[in-house]
Amino acid sequence: MPFEPDEYLSRHFKTSGADLSRKLDELVALVAPDDSPNLPLYREMLLTVIRMAQADRSRWDAKIMLQTMREMESAFSRLEPFKRRRKVTVFGSARTPIEHPLYAQARQLGETLARYDMMVITGAGGGIMAAAHEGAGLDNSIGLNITLPFEQHANPTVDGSDHLLSFHFFFVRKLFFIKEADALVLCPGGFGTLDETMEVLTLIQTGKSPLVPVVLMDQPGGSYWAEALTFVRHQLQENRYILPTDLRLIRLVDSAEAAAEEIATFYGNYHSSRWLKDLFAIRMNRRLTEGALAALDERFADLCLQDGFRQVAGADAEQDEPELQTLPRLIFMFNGRDHGRLRELVDFINLPQNWAQ
Repeated sequence: MPFEPDEYLSRHFKTSGADLSRKLDELVALVAPDDSPNLPLYREMLLTVIRMAQADRSRWDAKIMLQTMREMESAFSRLEPFKRRRKVTVFGSARTPIEHPLYAQARQLGETLARYDMMVITGAGGGIMAAAHEGAGLDNSIGLNITLPFEQHANPTVDGSDHLLSFHFFFVRKLFFIKEADALVLCPGGFGTLDETMEVLTLIQTGKSPLVPVVLMDQPGGSYWAEALTFVRHQLQENRYILPTDLRLIRLVDSAEAAAEEIATFYGNYHSSRWLKDLFAIRMNRRLTEGALAALDERFADLCLQDGFRQVAGADAEQDEPELQTLPRLIFMFNGRDHGRLRELVDFINLPQNWAQ
């Protein structure tokens, strides 16, 4: 998202009498590289902390802010070595016994994702989480643990390793489950699994999280997700609480191989996306044919506020990710509403017959 400074904070300190603005600039210059594009962001972070100190908030408020910032900075640092690897967050019940068919299926999922060179992120617990990590192995696993007031242990695959991160706050942990995920596979589970499922879909549906594959995986013949989707169709879709196209954000599978293939296919040509002010840019691995571009204008015109689709060779404006600047882009004024239809567009650009040679 584009950076917009907090003008209220800036105005406040310009008129406060104290020369805080100059001191902030000096402090940022002491620790950050001179050519960093993040200098305005670091300055605003410091300004926010100073504003809180001036207001002298309650000790509880200050501790929440401190712990949140510490956890986020630590997680950013710990996850940096895995930055360019595709990662799949796997949710499911920690109570799934080792002899259950779903345990074996989750272990196979981990093995299959590792074979596709994808890492597996879980909550580091037992059941489905332990099985997925067991299948993937430590080199392909990341565990996001939660610290609790009673004794608990991470699963044997990640316990005691550099691939295990611990969080005090659930909301920070949940942020990284989604932020780091290039895809999500949801297995049967309890309240926690259903909570994660609905949150993920809400974030994607509202555009607060990038579009990624959301795969519901059950055992062959299982009814867990089928019955859940029946409820969603009858109660949510038919009552118009969601758009009919919102269900296209979901794929239901009954095997580990099908889940991995769904994810791999999603990234066949689609690479990633971002907003460039009012324009939505889809990065692609390959250019589209002229025929495919014409078909986009015909079949997906409802996604554009105006002007239709344009294909460009790269994007100089995206200087914060120089390694991706040469990828071709599909640019359009996305209405920002129908992300189910956006998923259909991604499926279209992933068809090999639409790729230019």
